[in-house]
Amino acid sequence: MKQSEIKELSVAELQEKLGEFKKQYADLKLAHAVTPLENPLQIRGVRRTVARLASELTKRELQ
Repeated sequence: MKQSEIKELSVAELQEKLGEFKKQYADLKLAHAVTPLENPLQIRGVRRTVARLASELTKRELQ
């Protein structure tokens, strides 16, 4: 998910997406621990998306 897409979301949508991506990240980590993923770079991409969403939420809370 790109930063431009994240900026367009409301706070409720950001929280919802953050929950979804955190779950996806946990699932990918577990799957990779059991059997190596075909594309382990997915984990990095999801982790960075979680960070982008969390950063945007924090930024909006401080405004």
